[in-house]
Amino acid sequence: MRALLLILLTSAVAGCGGDRTASTSSDVAAAKKTERTCLAGSTLPVGTAQTSYAAVAQGTVQAFRTPASSRLASFGPENANGVPTVFGVLAKRVDAACAARWYRVQRPLKPNGITGWVRASDVELTPLTMRIEVDLSERRVTLFDRGRRVLSATAAIGSSQTPTPTGSFYVNQRLVPVDASGPFGPGAIGISAFSEVLTGWTQGGPIAIHGTNRPELLGRAVSNGCIRVRNDLLQRLFDRTRAGSTPVTVRA
Repeated sequence: MRALLLILLTSAVAGCGGDRTASTSSDVAAAKKTERTCLAGSTLPVGTAQTSYAAVAQGTVQAFRTPASSRLASFGPENANGVPTVFGVLAKRVDAACAARWYRVQRPLKPNGITGWVRASDVELTPLTMRIEVDLSERRVTLFDRGRRVLSATAAIGSSQTPTPTGSFYVNQRLVPVDASGPFGPGAIGISAFSEVLTGWTQGGPIAIHGTNRPELLGRAVSNGCIRVRNDLLQRLFDRTRAGSTPVTVRA
């Protein structure tokens, strides 16, 4: 009887062991199928229509024309206005495990739309769901969250002599004026665009979306290139727009 019990027990354990081994093999095979692999050195897009990404400098960041090629520029952890340096992320160069080694980024420098590559180890990625569209012909600023319109405002835009530049940009800083009743209202959302005619201005003539103390001029082409909106709407934009890679599209 003891021998029979031993045989039955051994058979039962062997049966469980056989099932477990089969299950484990299936799990491993499934895991291998779902394991991400990439062609080392390939370039992949970053972001979707609903989510974009900011690369926040973690120290001094070197930007290159192509990965590990000639250096284009050097950036500190803060910009000239004392706020964190951020870049809009467009793509990534990955290794065989799909880990980012380099990011192709928009840079807040002239000429408008200039890009470069930064080491992934030098920045920290932050996801963002907001995007801003500026329609110059309609003289309107619209804020979207995950593709849904959440705010729309009539805007004053650049005059014919000092036009607002068009293109794809990103929010690179948010500034609070000392005097909220002044020409910038309660705040300014700096974008990575520069006036193409006011070349002698401080910092190269940066463009911003800001408030105004002349609301009667909204809807007209009267500014030096910046985009003005009503103060209460600027505050709502300011509160919902984070610095860094919030895409800003300006179209004619």
